[in-house]
Amino acid sequence: MKFILNLLGILVVIGLIYLLSWDRKNIQWKAVGKAIIVQFIIAILLVKIPIGKMIVSILSDGVTAVINCGQQGLSFVFGTLADSMSIGNIFIVQTLGNIIFVSALVSLLYYVGVLGFIVKWIGKGVGKLMGTTEVESFVAVANMFLGQTDSPILVSKYIKSLTDSEILVILVSGMGSMSVSILGGYHALGIPMDYLLIASAMVPVGSILTAKMLLPQMETAKSITDVKLDNKGNNANVIDAIAEGAGTGMQMVISIAASLVGIIGIVAVVNMILGMAGISLEQIFSYVFAPFGFLMGLDVNEILMEGSLLGNKLIVNEFVAFQELGAALGSLDTRTGMVCSISLCGFANLSSLGICVSGIAVLCPEKKSTLSRLVFKAMLGGVFVSILSAMIVGIITLF
Repeated sequence: MKFILNLLGILVVIGLIYLLSWDRKNIQWKAVGKAIIVQFIIAILLVKIPIGKMIVSILSDGVTAVINCGQQGLSFVFGTLADSMSIGNIFIVQTLGNIIFVSALVSLLYYVGVLGFIVKWIGKGVGKLMGTTEVESFVAVANMFLGQTDSPILVSKYIKSLTDSEILVILVSGMGSMSVSILGGYHALGIPMDYLLIASAMVPVGSILTAKMLLPQMETAKSITDVKLDNKGNNANVIDAIAEGAGTGMQMVISIAASLVGIIGIVAVVNMILGMAGISLEQIFSYVFAPFGFLMGLDVNEILMEGSLLGNKLIVNEFVAFQELGAALGSLDTRTGMVCSISLCGFANLSSLGICVSGIAVLCPEKKSTLSRLVFKAMLGGVFVSILSAMIVGIITLF
């Protein structure tokens, strides 16, 4: 029964993307089918095949170990405030603090060309497989590592010549992905690193699938056969790159913390008003988004929980959703925990709309109106990327 529900869920998500499409008659169904098959293959390799599971486990342990190195910096600066065992949980220090270290590390790897090398060669493979241009393929892959406004920097000099369909791939992959800098924050909330890495691996193809359904490539794309990735940016040297990365990480921490203070406070006000009628925003979310939980093949008592999590992720913030899920993971079976975690991955929420438009428009002001026109459906596309990945993984875990 769960298999049938998951399969139906995939068809429903594809149907919803179809209904949102700007150009339904030109959707390349052969490419859609190929992308879904590729997603299943990726899920099988990472979830079921022993060598794939071992690679995910090694990467998970490695990433966790590296992220934990940032604890030394936090302990030096904040002392006992960074130690949850001695003083309890201080969210901005213990959960968000490591974002500063990881952002600096990513900036270093970005500057020396390590990330660029990985992105270029995986991107070429994805481009050949999916029939997409190098620029959009590179950005889709880069979003496995970088943020929604960081990855376009790699190809900033080409953005002005991109078609609307290529721009949408950039937006959807940004909305449906997570930057490496943020992974530590999610992990600190109790989300297993291997779940997060599996979700990240499914972003490039899932984003291209969704974006090309929403807006098929009908314009003639400019032929750019040898894309040069910009690794250096405005950095003079390695030290400058690390300092800029740390500064960017600090800005992210402040921005996330400020958003959480504001949004959670507003939600509390809404709940106070709704409380007069005996309901809450979480209850409304749980029923509105419950059909997705049902189609994921979750147990009856978990369907409303998943609905509430998806609603909080879209309307409020993925940190709020992950915090709730992290607290509940101990009572969930492995399949449910993995499916719910993957469904919440990504930056697709209302607060990301302005971030995407303003962040990318800085690189190419000529495209600001295009970005503004495409961004809302791109956000919905980002939601569907995560849900589709969760349903595909959900099917694989049944065997």
